[in-house]
Amino acid sequence: MRQYQLKETKEITKIICNRCGKETKVVSGIPKREMLHVEHTWGYFSGKDGESCSFDLCEECFDEITKGFLIPTECKDE
Repeated sequence: MRQYQLKETKEITKIICNRCGKETKVVSGIPKREMLHVEHTWGYFSGKDGESCSFDLCEECFDEITKGFLIPTECKDE
């Protein structure tokens, strides 16, 4: 979940992990900790056709969720 402060332009002030609630401050548009942001609009053949969802995860919650995957995530060094 992202919280904004209303100014002339929309600016992120902090990012909150949707799973654990841990807050990450954002200074000058740069998060102080890496977060995963997911946005998805569901399409045909789903029970959520046309519904848009978004969420943020901290690195620890990402690790907890993905370690339970039957097929591991594909990761590579960039």
